[in-house]
Amino acid sequence: MSLVTTLAHALFSGLEITLEVTFFAAILACVVAFAAGIARVARQRWIRAIVAVYVEGFRSTSALVVMFWLYFALPLLGLQLTALQAGALALGLSYGAYGAEIVRGAIVQVPHGQLEAATALNMSSGQRMRYVVLPQAILAMLPPLGNLLVDLLKATSLVSLITLSDLTFQGKILQGTLGHPLEIFALILIVYFVINFVLTRLVRLLERRVTLGLGISVTREVTVT
Repeated sequence: MSLVTTLAHALFSGLEITLEVTFFAAILACVVAFAAGIARVARQRWIRAIVAVYVEGFRSTSALVVMFWLYFALPLLGLQLTALQAGALALGLSYGAYGAEIVRGAIVQVPHGQLEAATALNMSSGQRMRYVVLPQAILAMLPPLGNLLVDLLKATSLVSLITLSDLTFQGKILQGTLGHPLEIFALILIVYFVINFVLTRLVRLLERRVTLGLGISVTREVTVT
């Protein structure tokens, strides 16, 4: 019973770090993904060029290297980040770059005829994006963005390399001090599975709500017409 208590206490402290990094990195990744994805289809060529450099740069670079640079190299330039800040920032920027391509791909899939119809109604570019493009594109974004969120959660194990004691790192410590690798890592696998299962269910629930919302919106538009 003491072994179970020790495992539970140590893994719970590691789980807190894992969830904290996931939360902050996911928020940053979502904001960056939407901003960069929309900017990728902007009319201004210079905006597309700047965002393309960011997206291709981070997609071509390991998140671990970015994390090391933020935590170990950035202080040489006079800016010191905590391990949590460096980990969340590196993962958020890296996965935000992948998410930007998902957002861009969903936007360009919206039929061009609908944009022409919105233009004929004298909608501005911002109105077309808000009322015509995004409501349809977001439904196509959700499944791949959900998969990206699951990958981000699993990638949080990298933060152990910049001194953060996350769930995986705590498991390694326990295995080195107490032994019982089978029980310890089996428990960690179960914890990761449960978290990912909950995240997947939440994304599915969001998909259904968005689909229902789009159905209600379409019905209202047809009624008004």
